[in-house]
Amino acid sequence: MDRIQKLLSAAGVCSRRQAEEFLRNGRVSVNGAAASLGDRADPETDRITLDGRPVRFPVEKLYLMLHKPRGVVTTLSDEKGRPSVAELVSGCGGRVYPVGRLDMDSEGLLLLTSDGAFAQRLAHPSHRMEKEYYVTVTGRLEGCEARLAALTALEDGSSITPALVRTVAAGKGRRVLSVVICQGLNRQVRRMCALAELRVERLVRVREGSLELGELPPGQWRFLTAGERERLLGS
Repeated sequence: MDRIQKLLSAAGVCSRRQAEEFLRNGRVSVNGAAASLGDRADPETDRITLDGRPVRFPVEKLYLMLHKPRGVVTTLSDEKGRPSVAELVSGCGGRVYPVGRLDMDSEGLLLLTSDGAFAQRLAHPSHRMEKEYYVTVTGRLEGCEARLAALTALEDGSSITPALVRTVAAGKGRRVLSVVICQGLNRQVRRMCALAELRVERLVRVREGSLELGELPPGQWRFLTAGERERLLGS
């Protein structure tokens, strides 16, 4: 809770000195009762009025990245009672919405925001932001990079832009591939792997545009910096 004169100033209604004068003159009310100099209020729960008119307070926009763990759904609530990303970011200070999706069995970088315009711009097909995944695969490994990179359509005929594919690590009977796409069709990377005769053991999104997952632990989140937001929009 803050002093009312500070809240009025933050709302752009007047200066703090003018707010103090309004309070002395009885022009400010909180929840229907006249407020006095030195009183405090919470703009999220209290109704503050000036000359009988509600004061509108700017809502701080939130931008954050989450390391979504496997087994968590990318929804704000789930009718089946499964854990959701909303539970993981409940302490961020407001209601945020996922930008794009990661299926329940996939992991990694997920953007969330309360800024609808920001989310719409990132998700719009014209933005074509690169998304990089580390995919652990088994199956027909010989030549799998070339087969994946050559795909221009999914099994239902949906057109896709060819992916950039390289091997990150190789072991007995499996490989970890870096797959970079600039679209976001439903389960696109998994469907591509199926067409290339590969079985996906693990799928982790490690980058979106210029933003990398880095060392953020699974289940943890952090706010984006202003610079990161600007670079994402320019990606």
